[in-house]
Amino acid sequence: MYVYIYFATLVHATQLVWSACKAIPWCDHSYSLVLELTGCVNLPTLKFLIVCVLLQKVDLHRLEEGPPLTATLTREEGLKYYRTMQTIRRMELKADQLYKQKIIRGFCHLYDGQEACAVGIEGGITLSDHLITAYRAHGYTLTRGGTIREIMAELTGRRGGIAKGKGGSMHMYTKNFYGGNGIVGAQVPLGAGVALACKYLGNDQLCVSLYGDGAANQGQIFETYNMSSLWKLPIIFICENNQYAMGTSVERSAASTEYYKRGDYIPGIRVDGMDVLCVREATKFAADHCRSGKGPILMELQTYRYHGHSMSDPGVSYRTREEIQEVRSKSDPISMLKDRMLSNNMASIEELKEIDIAVRKEIEDAAQFATTDPEPPLDDLCSHIFANDQPFEVRGATPWTKLTSTS
Repeated sequence: MYVYIYFATLVHATQLVWSACKAIPWCDHSYSLVLELTGCVNLPTLKFLIVCVLLQKVDLHRLEEGPPLTATLTREEGLKYYRTMQTIRRMELKADQLYKQKIIRGFCHLYDGQEACAVGIEGGITLSDHLITAYRAHGYTLTRGGTIREIMAELTGRRGGIAKGKGGSMHMYTKNFYGGNGIVGAQVPLGAGVALACKYLGNDQLCVSLYGDGAANQGQIFETYNMSSLWKLPIIFICENNQYAMGTSVERSAASTEYYKRGDYIPGIRVDGMDVLCVREATKFAADHCRSGKGPILMELQTYRYHGHSMSDPGVSYRTREEIQEVRSKSDPISMLKDRMLSNNMASIEELKEIDIAVRKEIEDAAQFATTDPEPPLDDLCSHIFANDQPFEVRGATPWTKLTSTS
């Protein structure tokens, strides 16, 4: 059901959309409120600027109220989210191709299928907030401000990489983004340290600390829950539950699969991690909770990865190809957003195809750079040990080999 309403100004429309959203009762059917912001255009050819959508109901733990069950999506936001998710998807598919060509070596964990998590989280916080994640980090490196060229060049170990070719797939960093961490679950207590710094400085910032369903059983995570709750740290713990801990299903690896309740005394939310708007609204709610001084909150995003755990895992020995295809056909985050925008006349098929073409070209250009940029020289091996320090001497592989470290 679509309701078309005519307004004279954007301000008037924005005011009504919230009152209209609040007035719509929750039900299991799909409703949307579409706002036409002018009364003098041809309705079928109009690009609607705001859509109000009912979201899936969320599960709550130790909360009387949760995120709203409605969300507004502007045309600008929709196009931005679509481009970013499509960029992550194409970037990961190109990484798959380069890995199979043995241009990318070593560990490589791809993020395709989980794009709505990264994009939705970023939509609910600001770039001045902080974020730390595990080794499936390419998408977050992009949403945190890294460029495609920098990411692809890092994957191939080139000098133009975001870590100067010395970090590889698992160790990428940008401002307020702390990786990319290879030790399972170890990033979670580090995130608590970042949150402690935010509280100490009183800067109204927070830290998002991400981990997977496999890492959720790590003891250090429960220790971090305890400390964060005692000190009321502004931290959002987010479990990206992609259903498999490496090759082990959640049902076989966890006595309790309700990860959003794992914090016990910490409030929790479980949402659809395949819907970018669900993730965004839940993150906004969680961020408000933290900024109000209530301490930590836990989110579980129910998502799915299309590739195996890493490039060494074909991903079909512990699940069927039919299962993967079913998720692709019914719950793909990019298709879901695309269908929502097309059905609400927020964009045309041609417009989205233009974005697809532009993204593919950008990926190809980045891949070309990543395969032709020079590798870092040996002299750079010990550089960047400290962020801001005078050059100093470092012993090499043998006592008589000396290298210089520069910031």
